[in-house]
Amino acid sequence: MPKLDVYDLERKKVGELQLADEVFAADIKEHLVHEVVVAQLASRRAGTRAAKERSAVSGSSKKIVKQKGTGGARHGSIRAPIFVGGGRAHAPRPQDWSYRPPRQVRLSALKSALSLLIKEGRVTVVDNIQLAEVKTKQLAKVLTALKAPRKTLVVDDKSNEKLRLSIGNMQNNQFLPPEGVNVYDLLRHEHLVLSKDAAKALEARCLGLLSEAPNGAKS
Repeated sequence: MPKLDVYDLERKKVGELQLADEVFAADIKEHLVHEVVVAQLASRRAGTRAAKERSAVSGSSKKIVKQKGTGGARHGSIRAPIFVGGGRAHAPRPQDWSYRPPRQVRLSALKSALSLLIKEGRVTVVDNIQLAEVKTKQLAKVLTALKAPRKTLVVDDKSNEKLRLSIGNMQNNQFLPPEGVNVYDLLRHEHLVLSKDAAKALEARCLGLLSEAPNGAKS
């Protein structure tokens, strides 16, 4: 089992934490990680592009000129795509790009991402992350003391309002509760800071002991 040091907010060691091999020392399956990240990014696409076809643009439906005898081309409507102001041929339509990989694929990819961060030494476990007040400057000092890089994902219980509000003004750092941790956000940050309770909650989630996050935070 992986054993990580547990620190206080001044990076003084206060204990150790045993974590499950199935979650934090799993085989790193890059193809599943790629599949889940692609699915997450596809689900973020707005899919709102659209243009009007000839049936949707304004204009008379009366035949422009008679069919024969003019020496010109035969036209049926001023709204045809070849005319200025006419409708587009094969116009794009709004569409939904989202899709959801199977649950076991999502969980396996999440375990792979966590195991990769542990393997590369990019995880710091803190006994608790309780701030005295809502203050971004104070949180910045804490992250500096923890030797967290400029781009850090901080995970703690969703009830920690002081932490959530303090990190809101930071451009490169992000807060997530354990049930919202996902593969894309893990990989796009340089470091992961976990509270002790959040690490256990994340472990329980990956082992299927907790229900999965809602659609807003896919694994």
